[in-house]
Amino acid sequence: QTQLVESGGGLVQPGGSLRLSCAVPGLTYAIGWFRQAPGKEREGVSCISASDGSTYYADSVKGRFTISRDNAKNTVYLQMNSLKPEDTAVYYCAADSGPPMCIAPEHWGQGTQVTVSS
Repeated sequence: QTQLVESGGGLVQPGGSLRLSCAVPGLTYAIGWFRQAPGKEREGVSCISASDGSTYYADSVKGRFTISRDNAKNTVYLQMNSLKPEDTAVYYCAADSGPPMCIAPEHWGQGTQVTVSS
């Protein structure tokens, strides 16, 4: 079973930046970031194909977040800029073994807390 390990969460002021990392040991089809805020449903944030690097972003993060991958390190990153209080959530990394991309990933990390507050 693929075990994903997230890191990089923390407390940041509004307008600040954080970079999340996800170590993905093994072959995957796509890797995505999801988040869940207290009292809200989990939502997809961003996704990247392991083969051609195509990406997806939720409208709420377009222009502020960037997903990237380093295949040599088996690591996926989520650079989060211009953070807002509404970005506060537990962020999860997840991986698909096959299509479709980032709809129902089979493998999940344990999550990392991101808190945006002054």
